[in-house]
Amino acid sequence: MLLKSIKSTTRAEFICLCPGGVSINTNSVPNTSDLNTIEKYLKSINGAGNDEVLAPWLPQSKSYLKITGIPYIQPNGNKLTGDDITTTMKQLELFEPVNLVAKPRVIKASPKSDIAIIWFDIWDSQNGSKAKLLINHSFNFGRYIATIRATNMNSGVPQCHNCWKWGHSTFSCCAHGSRCQKCNGPHKLEHHRDLAWCCKANFKLNPPRLETAKGEPCSHSFKCINCKGKHMADDNKCPFWKHRFNREWHSKKAQEARANSTHLAVGGIKI
Repeated sequence: MLLKSIKSTTRAEFICLCPGGVSINTNSVPNTSDLNTIEKYLKSINGAGNDEVLAPWLPQSKSYLKITGIPYIQPNGNKLTGDDITTTMKQLELFEPVNLVAKPRVIKASPKSDIAIIWFDIWDSQNGSKAKLLINHSFNFGRYIATIRATNMNSGVPQCHNCWKWGHSTFSCCAHGSRCQKCNGPHKLEHHRDLAWCCKANFKLNPPRLETAKGEPCSHSFKCINCKGKHMADDNKCPFWKHRFNREWHSKKAQEARANSTHLAVGGIKI
C-alpha cells in the first residue's frame, strides 16, 4: 500500500494484528502527513468509528545528549543541580518538543574543574529527529552560553556484572570467576540456593541452622560488597548506585577502600 499523502514515497510493506493494536512496517520513517493517512485508513476499514481508533505513533527510542559551558558552582555559591537545568529547559522554546526520560544529571568535567557537564536523555524517534534539532545548538543559561552535544549512552561509572564492584566493566574484570551479588560467594545468583553455605544445614551451630526448603528462596541477609548495607550489590538503594553518574564520589570511595586495605595489611597501624 503506497501512502497517498503529499510528496510521500513511504510504503506500508507489512500489516499485522498485535496485542493492543496494529503493527505496520514501512520502508521509511513516516512523517506527520503519512501518520494522518494511516489513521484515516485504519478508521475506514471494518467500519471503525472515530472513537475506536487511536492516533498512530512511531516507536520511541532514547537519544543521549550533554550540555557544556555552564559553571559547576553558580554565582549564588550553590552547586548546579538537575532541577536548575530542568527549570531553564521549561522556559526555552528550543526544548518545547522534548520529553526528558529522567531528570538531568550534573557532574564536574574533572575532579579539579569548575565547569559542569550535564547529561540528559530524551525520548526520540528511531532516526533521532529530535536530537538532531538540539545537537550543536546553544542557549543562554544566565550570563553563560551553554552548548548541546551528542554523547554515548553510558556516561556513568560502570559496575562489573562479574565481581559486582564499581569502576570497571564486566569485560575488563580480573576476577577468576563470577561472584554472587547476594553473598559474594564464588557462584552466580541463580545458583545461590544450591551452593551458598547459608542455605545448608549445620546442626553444630547454636542454635542449629536448618536447610532452606527446596523451592524456597534464600531468606538470609548479607552486607553489600560495596557499601556494607543490608542489600544485594546491584540494588538501586545502594549509595554506589545512586551516585553512579558522579565519578568524583566514586573516586573518593575507591581511595578510601585502598587506604583501608593498606591499614589492614600492616595490622591496623596507620601509615
